[in-house]
Amino acid sequence: MAKTLQPLLAGLVGAALALAAGTAGAGECPADQRGKDVMQPGATMPKDVTDNVLAAIDLSKETIATPDRMLRLRQLVIQPGGVVPWHSHDDRPAIIYVVSGEVHEYASTCAVPILHKAGEVTPEMRGTSHWWQNDSDQPAVLLSADILHSAADQHMM
Repeated sequence: MAKTLQPLLAGLVGAALALAAGTAGAGECPADQRGKDVMQPGATMPKDVTDNVLAAIDLSKETIATPDRMLRLRQLVIQPGGVVPWHSHDDRPAIIYVVSGEVHEYASTCAVPILHKAGEVTPEMRGTSHWWQNDSDQPAVLLSADILHSAADQHMM
């Protein structure tokens, strides 16, 4: 990947973290609905969602030299009624930024769906298993920055 994209990715990740700090309360599970495994797995297959990798960096070749890890930025477009299937982030941290539209998250740690709207940022880390659905009548566009094992891991969601 071109070296010129590395500062861009670093900036996007930094901006996402800064936005996350500024949106406390937005798109979060209500405190009285939190728990472990309170939401059971949902959809297991994607539906009406496109997943385009915008850029990726092999972290084993960078100064941090993280073996068998890749930093990846993707754009997800979830059509009305579309589904990002149930998946875990126990070994794949990510940050989601909602560019436009809105989408519901069905998380294992929340007994009710969580609505995420344009401009909100959501961290996905160890202990997070969830699926997403666009219940609106407009496409939802998300940016997802995640760290996965390697280019051989074709983890869609």
